[in-house]
Amino acid sequence: MSKVLLIEDEWQLGQIVKDSLEMRGFEMLYAADGKEGLRLYQEHQPDVVVLDIMMPNMDGFTVTTEIRKQDKTTPIIFLTAKSQTTDVVKGFELGGNDYLKKPFSMDELIVRIKALLERFKNASGAVPAVNNDSITIGQYTFNYTKQTLTRNNHTEFLSHREAEILRRLSENLNQVMERKTVLLDLWGDDSFFNARSMDVFITKLRRYLKDDPRVQIVNIRGVGYKLIF
Repeated sequence: MSKVLLIEDEWQLGQIVKDSLEMRGFEMLYAADGKEGLRLYQEHQPDVVVLDIMMPNMDGFTVTTEIRKQDKTTPIIFLTAKSQTTDVVKGFELGGNDYLKKPFSMDELIVRIKALLERFKNASGAVPAVNNDSITIGQYTFNYTKQTLTRNNHTEFLSHREAEILRRLSENLNQVMERKTVLLDLWGDDSFFNARSMDVFITKLRRYLKDDPRVQIVNIRGVGYKLIF
């Protein structure tokens, strides 16, 4: 039985979602604000987190940031009434895996939860583990655990997705990192919108690495990217 943590300040909606998922065999934890939701997460370690963005005490972005400080893998789905692209991108940058705009159907939520649970189950161990905390990339030292990229005395603090993409690039040094594989792994699907979001992260990584001209992230048209140095 998969354990789902739902954090939603609209009590009526929260109860509907909670009851519907319990009827379909999920074990449910429910919190009506971000601070209580974070406490439940820390105490119960759910298999997936479903949370609203706009909430009292602690918003969904802050909850996600706190979760990702200690947990890089538990799937997170945002529920949002917002439609601005910047809010969706911010959610992905902080480590979210999927989102649903309100109003949504219960069937769609359940399909997305099951897809993420299955994908993360199948993907466990698919990406080779980083044996050491630090990886040398030209003149840079990349610490995946701390999500930092350091050159000389300057340290760049990476977002969760930036660190995940750079990890995959560095573990496939001088080989093609397939775009579709990363999109399915980190975003949940390879839609046009998510592909554009990934392009933004690649651009940011190129900017972080620009002071060592030997280091390049090369676009392999129609396939993916390659880190070379």
